[in-house]
Amino acid sequence: MSKASKASSKISPMTASLLLRVSMALIVGTLAACSTGPRTPPSASHEGPETRFPTGEVVDTAPLGPASYRPKSRWLPVRWAELPGFQADALHEAWNAWLRSCERPPAALAALCNDVRRLSIASEAERSYWLQQHLQPYRIESLDGKSQGMLTSYYEPEMVGSRVRTDAFNIPLYKLPAGFGVKKPWYTRQQIDTLPEAQAALAGREIAWLSDPIEALVLHIQGSGRLRITEADGSVRLVRLAYAGTNDHPYKSVGRWLLDRNLITDASWPGISAWIASNPQRVQEMLWSNPRYVFFKEEPLEGIDVQFGPKGAQGVPLTPGRSIAVDRGSIPYGTPVWMYSKGMEVEYKRLVVAQDTGSAIVGAVRADYFMGWGKEAGDLAGRIKQPLRLWALWPKGLPVPQ
Repeated sequence: MSKASKASSKISPMTASLLLRVSMALIVGTLAACSTGPRTPPSASHEGPETRFPTGEVVDTAPLGPASYRPKSRWLPVRWAELPGFQADALHEAWNAWLRSCERPPAALAALCNDVRRLSIASEAERSYWLQQHLQPYRIESLDGKSQGMLTSYYEPEMVGSRVRTDAFNIPLYKLPAGFGVKKPWYTRQQIDTLPEAQAALAGREIAWLSDPIEALVLHIQGSGRLRITEADGSVRLVRLAYAGTNDHPYKSVGRWLLDRNLITDASWPGISAWIASNPQRVQEMLWSNPRYVFFKEEPLEGIDVQFGPKGAQGVPLTPGRSIAVDRGSIPYGTPVWMYSKGMEVEYKRLVVAQDTGSAIVGAVRADYFMGWGKEAGDLAGRIKQPLRLWALWPKGLPVPQ
């Protein structure tokens, strides 16, 4: 499960709204306005709808300087040439994620947002030149100098549910319970299912009902999901169930529980699903092996929001294929990052933005890649576990945040 002050702007609301509509129309309808923060001198040749940024070859010969340190990582300045595949990336896809970050940018990056917004309608060559002119790549390493870590992936499941309980739809998804926060930790998953006092605290807190306990488990693990819900009057609409909190118990993997008992040899979701199909009488025991329980809140899902994922820990919506969850002690939220990862399934060489975190995302070179939503994204995300290298892109002339 992967899970945040707006800077002031000198652009009028009417102008900002117009620019937003233009950007949305030109960037696949998925852009959002960002706060500009403190202004820096424009790097474009001139302002207005004819704005053009310079292109060409960047001379990357300035002295690199020493390594800098974060609580959990070492940042070593390097040349742009070290970034695998940099010249081949579809940078406009990453711009969608960066524009969302500019809605709640970290202070050190807020001054870049004016250019980021204007570059949303620039060419790939202009974006590439601007990146090299304004940002310094830093290879992310562990404090003892290791530059290789691990990439995993997560996604937003899509499910069918009911607003009212029926014989078929009888697995509840709850809001935060009454009096939540008084008792910590709260009841375990097994106690929630069995204890009358836990049931009483949750009475009337049901958001929706699912038909499959494994789907509910997947939703709990991923932390949010899209629900096509049938209302009491028979109408159907799409909503998002977003993360609201947990019972404060540690997450324990059902895959690890099965492996430790020699019940499976393949802990991927296909392997777990095959065991479930053959052992329906033990499913409840497996579910109770994970004491962690997630509570949700309902959010509307319409318009531009349909093109983005849930909000990450930075407080902005995630962009499929361009948002990652990181350890905040290694990389601050909102940081643009070059990611390289090659495994049995896929190879990634691309610009992403650090916008989320998760309880299992711990370490200097560690990332969880937001795949998107639906079954196809879930099938691929469940198979991603491969080597990873990361480079943070930080404004030239600014110290690495401590």
